[in-house]
Amino acid sequence: MTVQHHFDTNRANWDDRASAHAARNGLGYQVQRYIDDPELLSEIVRFDLDRLGDITGLRTVHLQCHIGTDTLSLARLGARVTGLDFSPVALAEARSLVKDSGDQVAFVQCDVYSALSVLEPARFDLVYTGIGALCWLPSIDRWAAVVAGLLAPGGRLFLREGHPILWTMDERLADDLHLRFPYFEQEEPLEWDDDSTYVETDRPITATKTFEWNHGLGEIVTALLAAGLSLTMLVEHDSVPWEALPGQMLRREGGEYALAARAGVAPLSYTIQAMKPLR
Repeated sequence: MTVQHHFDTNRANWDDRASAHAARNGLGYQVQRYIDDPELLSEIVRFDLDRLGDITGLRTVHLQCHIGTDTLSLARLGARVTGLDFSPVALAEARSLVKDSGDQVAFVQCDVYSALSVLEPARFDLVYTGIGALCWLPSIDRWAAVVAGLLAPGGRLFLREGHPILWTMDERLADDLHLRFPYFEQEEPLEWDDDSTYVETDRPITATKTFEWNHGLGEIVTALLAAGLSLTMLVEHDSVPWEALPGQMLRREGGEYALAARAGVAPLSYTIQAMKPLR
């Protein structure tokens, strides 16, 4: 199977997820909250507020923005934001959300690797990527090159992501932590078939097949350095914003989940920042 087949299969899955995630009935991403409360920030963005700092006026692109809850949160912090995603359904839902919430966000349909064909190179002060994004990309080197190409001199990448050690764990085995899947990037993806998603929805997913790739933390850092960026922050966290290992986690205030019996045994997510040199 080709990479294009993998992308097309994943796009069908995310089209299906997007409509379920954007439900206005209190399930999914609970998007009605953003319409009812014009100051609400997503849990993902709020988690890193101190690390993110003041982004007022920054030309920002949010890669793999999905239905736009993190994207509009960046706009509410004062950034001038463009969201990019490969799913037309996700972008339709994102545009509907910001129309109803009154947030000023532009959205562009494109896959990450082709971003420089639809967005002006070296234009952005901030490239932002939220959690659960990199596993859908087969090559971390190609991703880093796109990030570097989008950034203006002095601009920065800001990324919160699930830790690659977490992606090695088999969530179907609830008695303990079981490392079963590759930590390092592999040419062939892992293939999954699952009608559920990571938030509660009112229906099962019908486009159930997906393909995913892991990328080791060292591979990610090395790719950013090779693309000419300078690493300025790397913080590992003991929590993630969804119940990644059902039956083995406790929910904290603010929506994060941490290991229960195995607390502190492994990092579950990380935040990384990298800068593009001024010259």
